[in-house]
Amino acid sequence: MAGLSFRARRGLLVFALLGLAASAMATYAHDQLLTHPGYLSFCDVNATVSCSQVYLSRFGAVRGVPVALGGLVWFALVTMLVAGARRGPTAFRENVGSYLFVLSTIGLAVILYLAYASFFLLKTVCILCLTTYVAVIGLFILSGAAASRPLRALPGRLVADLRALTASPGTMAIAALFVAASAFAVVRFPREANVPTAQAAAEAPPVTDGQRSEFERWYADQPKMNLPVPSEGEKVLVVKFTDYQCPACAQTYEAYKGVLAKYAASHAGQVRFVSLDYPLHPGCNANVPRVVHTAACEAAVAVRLARVQGKAEAMEEWLYTHQAELSPVSVRAAARDAGGVPDFEARYAATLEAVKADAALGALNNVRSTPTFFINGTMIAGGLPPQFFDQAIALELQRAAAK
Repeated sequence: MAGLSFRARRGLLVFALLGLAASAMATYAHDQLLTHPGYLSFCDVNATVSCSQVYLSRFGAVRGVPVALGGLVWFALVTMLVAGARRGPTAFRENVGSYLFVLSTIGLAVILYLAYASFFLLKTVCILCLTTYVAVIGLFILSGAAASRPLRALPGRLVADLRALTASPGTMAIAALFVAASAFAVVRFPREANVPTAQAAAEAPPVTDGQRSEFERWYADQPKMNLPVPSEGEKVLVVKFTDYQCPACAQTYEAYKGVLAKYAASHAGQVRFVSLDYPLHPGCNANVPRVVHTAACEAAVAVRLARVQGKAEAMEEWLYTHQAELSPVSVRAAARDAGGVPDFEARYAATLEAVKADAALGALNNVRSTPTFFINGTMIAGGLPPQFFDQAIALELQRAAAK
C-alpha cells in the first residue's frame, strides 16, 4: 500500500509550516508581553482585534505554559511527521497519514474550544490564532483524505513503527533533540509572577526622530472620546480603565510609574492620572457575559475602600503584585491587612454600585478590554510601550502650551 502522494505531502507541509510560523510569532509575542511592559504586537489593532488580550487572558496559558508554545511544539511534530512520510521506513510511510489524522483531530478539538473562548467569552479576535485555526483545519481535511489505515489498527502499528524508528541512530538523535528543545522552551518561558516589569520599563530605548514622527501620525488616527471626568485644572488627563487581576494592567501600572513621577516633578499639577474600574466579571460589569477574573469585583471594591483609609496605593500595589494568588477570599483578607479596611463586608454592596458605574461609563466609551487608556480623550486600547506613553503626554503638553 502506498504512502502519501506528492500532492498530499505538499499540501500537508504547507499547512504545517503555516501553523508553525504563526505559533512561533504568537509565542514570541507572548514572551514580549511578559518581559516588556506595554509591548504592542502588530496584531493589536484595536480593542476587538487584539492578540495580546487573548494571550494574557485565562485561556492564553495552561499552568503558566502559553497555549501558543504548545501549538509551536505540536506543529513542529506534525512537520517532522510530514517530512518522514517521504524518507521514513516503508511501513511508517504507509501509516503516517493516519497518525496525522489522529493528531489533527485532537488539534481540531483544541482550536474549537479556543475559538469559542476567544469569540464568545473574550469577544476578541486574535489574527495569529485564526491563522493556526486555518492550519489545523487544513491538516484535518487533508490527513482525513490521506488516512489509509483503520484507526483500530493504529496502536499495534504505532508500536511496530516506534521499534523500527528506534533502530535508526539518526532518527533517535532527531527525536531526542525535539524532546529536549520542547522541554527547554517550557522551562525557560517567563511566568507572569516573575516578570521584571520595572527593570524592563527602565531599559526602554529612547524614541528616535523617525519613531516620534510615526507615532504622532498613529496617535492622531486613534479615536477620540469625551469622558465626563471632572477637570482639576490639569493640562493632560490620563484615564485608565483597569481590572486588578489583568496581567497587562499590572504591567502598565509598573511600567508607567517612572513616567508619571517624572511629570509630577517637572510639570506639577499639569498631568493627572485617574484609575477607573472595568472588572472582567459580570457580577459588577454588565458588559461582560462570562467570568474572566474571579476576584475582579472584590479587588475593585477593596481599592475604593482603601482609598477612604488613605491606603489606595498600597492596596493597588498588593493586588498587582499578587495576581497569581488572587481570589475573593484573599482579596478580602488583603483589604483588611494591606488596605486598612475594617468593614469590607458591610460596605461591599454599596461600593459595588460605584464600580458598576465606572464599568458602564467604560462601555459607553467603547471600552472592551483592559487596560484601556484615554489621554486627553485619545483612546489607547492595551496601553503603549513606556517610551511612547511618555511621548503621548509630552505631545499633549505641547498642544496645551500652543493654545
